[in-house]
Amino acid sequence: MNRLTWFQGGIPPLYLAPMAGVTDFVFRQICKEAGADVMLTEFVSAEGILKADKRTRHYTEFTDSQRPLGIQLFGSDGKSLGEAAKKMVEEKQPDFIDLNFGCPVNKVVAKNGGSALLRDCPLLIKVVKEVIKAVQYQVPVTAKIRIGWDYNSINAQEICKILEDLGIEAIAIHGRTRSQGYRGKANWEVIANCVSQVSIPIIGNGDLNSAQEVKSRIEETGVKGVMLGRGVLGNPWLFAEIKNTLAKKEYSPPSLEERFHLMMKHCEKTLAWGKYGDERHTMMKMRGRLSAYCRGFVGAKRLRESLCQASSFAFVKETLENFLSQK
Repeated sequence: MNRLTWFQGGIPPLYLAPMAGVTDFVFRQICKEAGADVMLTEFVSAEGILKADKRTRHYTEFTDSQRPLGIQLFGSDGKSLGEAAKKMVEEKQPDFIDLNFGCPVNKVVAKNGGSALLRDCPLLIKVVKEVIKAVQYQVPVTAKIRIGWDYNSINAQEICKILEDLGIEAIAIHGRTRSQGYRGKANWEVIANCVSQVSIPIIGNGDLNSAQEVKSRIEETGVKGVMLGRGVLGNPWLFAEIKNTLAKKEYSPPSLEERFHLMMKHCEKTLAWGKYGDERHTMMKMRGRLSAYCRGFVGAKRLRESLCQASSFAFVKETLENFLSQK
């Protein structure tokens, strides 16, 4: 019996994709309040966890309100990954451990981590066995993959079957190859083929930017859940829109005032969290986040340009208030 109880309801669960430098403690909470069902931490290095460095600790910080939540680990040494998983289960009690076999970033792949394991099945098998043995079935272990290394080596179906046989309890599939990065279109046909090959839940990921796209992909492929990434940057309301669409209910998008209120709340919560340094450094970190919120309304480009200069919360508040007063 699958222990991932969130797949037992009528509507497929909505996952927030782990995005490095984006899905931190604060943004996860915002998305949870907006309707996200399942959270994942930013991917965390197994070596970093074992060394207990300060930066790694704040990656794995979460509260019960963010559950169900999984800690996503990456690495290529099975023993280290197993030890890191065990440490996280004992110290953090996550709802599941997720293994990253999809990251395309060069510095990860160069060390045989992330999507590099898609072209080394023996190593992938060793890693999964070590992790599952280490957590001794205390929590479920899931995985996130891409459809393959490149166009000539699309092997997601084979990988999914291997992972299922090893005891992985759900697989999220990003519909691009490693060589694509985030370019081109996600291949949902491959995702659909994987759904037909295994009995464990498949979570589809890639190019999900609207509620209608999500609805169509679920109906076309039979995925048991969907994972939203870049589509919710600056638009966490997409979770609520999708849920209303799937339930055939009306949805009212946020007003400009509501949008600006959340932008300020995002800043305030991040400052209070205090993990990015002093106010100046925190607000510099927030510039990209604030810019993402500014789209889809008249004057958005001008507002983005202003907020890219932000170095204090007072500046953001004044800029947003002045923009509203001119409407």
